[in-house]
Amino acid sequence: MTHRNSLPVTDEGYSATAIGLHWLIAALMVCGFSLGWVMTSIHGFTPAKLRYVSWHKWIGVTVFALAALRIVWRATHRAPALPPGMPAWQRASAHLVHVLLYVLMIAIPITGYLFSSASNVPVVYLGIVPLPRLIAPDPTLKVVFKTAHLVLNWSLAALVLAHVGAALKHQWIDRDGLLARMIPCLKRKPKKLDFKQLQQK
Repeated sequence: MTHRNSLPVTDEGYSATAIGLHWLIAALMVCGFSLGWVMTSIHGFTPAKLRYVSWHKWIGVTVFALAALRIVWRATHRAPALPPGMPAWQRASAHLVHVLLYVLMIAIPITGYLFSSASNVPVVYLGIVPLPRLIAPDPTLKVVFKTAHLVLNWSLAALVLAHVGAALKHQWIDRDGLLARMIPCLKRKPKKLDFKQLQQK
């Protein structure tokens, strides 16, 4: 039985690799944003703040690498089709949001990395691998990249909220099976045939 206002349900979903990358990147971004929120609220340079800053940078580098891998995977693997009854403006919005998410997942770590370089603070990934400085220390660029990093992070937060809101709308209002493409356990299971009912008909 289908909802009278629901769009046709699609059984096509993303690959296990795409799903794994999606949720891993999402979890890391939440952790990175949370760490950024906490560490900027700590005044001075306490041991805890320095530790959070290091973790924040490590997460940023990891997100950058995984996002690059996700983009390569997306470019070489076809994404599942959107529900056939979806309006054109929703299709265009979905594509635009995905493109912006990819852009921000790359741009945010880059601006953070450049902010560290301009601040004359090295990035040592996982406390083991020192990464090269891309620019020389520069007080002016430090302010520029810090501002860009903050603006892009808040832009990402707003975009993610819109993305989640749209996904929940498709799941609970449109009921078109869109969210199940990324969460396979939400796929509707086919009902078993009741032979007694068939005989009565």
